Amino acid sequence: MNFLRRHWFDLGGILGIITLFMVIYFYAELSNYELLMWLSLTSLFFHQLEEYRIAGTFPGMINGVMFKSDLPDRYPLNSNTSLIINVGLGWTIYLLAAFMGPHFVWLGLASIIVSLGNIIAHTFIFNFKGKTIYNAGLATCWLFFAPCVFFFFKILHNENIGSVTDYIIGILLGIFINIVGILKLIIWLADKNTKFIFSKNQLLARDRKM
Repeated sequence: MNFLRRHWFDLGGILGIITLFMVIYFYAELSNYELLMWLSLTSLFFHQLEEYRIAGTFPGMINGVMFKSDLPDRYPLNSNTSLIINVGLGWTIYLLAAFMGPHFVWLGLASIIVSLGNIIAHTFIFNFKGKTIYNAGLATCWLFFAPCVFFFFKILHNENIGSVTDYIIGILLGIFINIVGILKLIIWLADKNTKFIFSKNQLLARDRKM
């Protein structure tokens, strides 16, 4: 488990590349909706890789900027909570949305609402709070999440996919996941005495000497 806590995002990056190649290989057999959902899953993998490895400072930004923590390497977000939220919840929802395809449009919509929530948070909330123009995860929000959100709704409209019930359930579930499944879980699972801490390079530069 310790290996997964330290490297789940690296594994996600590898899975993202594999998924992308599989999408290319099976491209002709996929409907527009199915193609979009698999690309959405890929976008999640690459987004998390940017947050935790490429730029890598997402944990430090959440703890140090959003929660103004005096223990930014472990509180309130810690490496175990991060694994639970991103893999246990995030991967599961996006993967199921891709596997189920147009049979469960509400699930696909919920995952897209989560992506939209990320775009809003990274573009406005995190930059405003941190007084920055970039934060770990922002680039992939606009390179990958934003096109997925746009084309998802375009496909639903053009191909008349989804019912009113799908929209209601999907939007409400997506909002619930953003608020309860992500934000509230960070707070509920917070533990100042946890042994599951982030590495120095996952903190903001100002906090690495602590």
